Amino acid sequence: MYPHFTSCVKSVLFMASALLLLTACQEENSQPASHAMPPAVVSILPVTKTNVPITIELPATLAGNKEVEIRARVSGIVESRNFEEGQKVTEGQSLFTLDLEPFQLELETAQAKLHAAEASVTQTKRERDRFETLTNERSVSKRDFDNAASSYDIALANLESAKVALNEAKLNLNYAQVKAPVSGIIGRELVSEGSYVSGPEVLLTQLTDTNTMRVRFGFSEREQLKMRQDVETGSLTLPENNEFDAQIVLQDGSIYAQTGKVNFSDVRVNRYTGTSELQAKVANPNSQLRPGQFVRVRLKGAVRHNVVLLPQRAVLDNGTGKFVYIATNNEQGALVALPAPVEVGEWVRIEGDNYWVIREGLSEEQPVIVEGMARIFFPGMPVQVAQKGEK
Repeated sequence: MYPHFTSCVKSVLFMASALLLLTACQEENSQPASHAMPPAVVSILPVTKTNVPITIELPATLAGNKEVEIRARVSGIVESRNFEEGQKVTEGQSLFTLDLEPFQLELETAQAKLHAAEASVTQTKRERDRFETLTNERSVSKRDFDNAASSYDIALANLESAKVALNEAKLNLNYAQVKAPVSGIIGRELVSEGSYVSGPEVLLTQLTDTNTMRVRFGFSEREQLKMRQDVETGSLTLPENNEFDAQIVLQDGSIYAQTGKVNFSDVRVNRYTGTSELQAKVANPNSQLRPGQFVRVRLKGAVRHNVVLLPQRAVLDNGTGKFVYIATNNEQGALVALPAPVEVGEWVRIEGDNYWVIREGLSEEQPVIVEGMARIFFPGMPVQVAQKGEK
């Protein structure tokens, strides 16, 4: 009915729709991108180099200072056992007593033979002296005097033999009382009372001197070679004569009160394990340590020179090696986190905190990220250094 009016209305509606669409696009483009990831808040630590004492921790086993097999030096019937199994015994204490009567009889016989030998010496000496006087007076022949002198010499030899036999009888009587050669912890009896022992080939029991303990452990030859190279370059100092202080860590993690010294290093390398054996000695006055215990030994006395210390949490592992994040500016001037591979050394514990010794990979004053690594999702991610007190 009004075609011109209808056409105009359609044109106005189309223009209004286009204007609304353009306005909406402009508003959308003017808004900031809501999906942009904010910078990760991190803490940094500037790299400094220092000298640091290091500790080497290795598994070890304990052994007594002396481990003695108790054997009877003479044969006989075991008459009594004179100790309680597993208890401490003192040096010279009788552990077993064999039947003493045969040895006592041997001693008495030896004493009688000694008296007879002494009497024979006295008699033959008188004969020799008498024949010597008669020879000088030419009353007897020189041959008679020589015979008397020989008899005296033989009597003297028999006397010495009788003395030896007496000492042997005394010794056997003493051996029949099987005494402890050292103080220590006695093991269980291996021969019961009433049994016959034929001599040293029969083991009666075992005795371990526990006043001092030996700490035995293996040290990798590969690590020793590296340490020698570091000593040659001056980056490592070892204690004089390699006499490390040895600290014992027990199974429950507690530290044994006494500290020992490394006193032995085997020149041989075990072809199966690639390690050489070392040994330390540590005092054990209260018998807290026992032979056969598995412990850990901490060797102290070495010093690393010109190295970096970083908290262990700051050092990450990507499966191919260790690395840290460095806070650095990219080409656009934004602060980002970039990975830096590092060569680590030993662990160091200082005032209750654990640190890595960083031997290579970092330069002085580089800002290493030590807090907030979990917020870094990819290398090159923007970061923001936390203010003091901020986490």
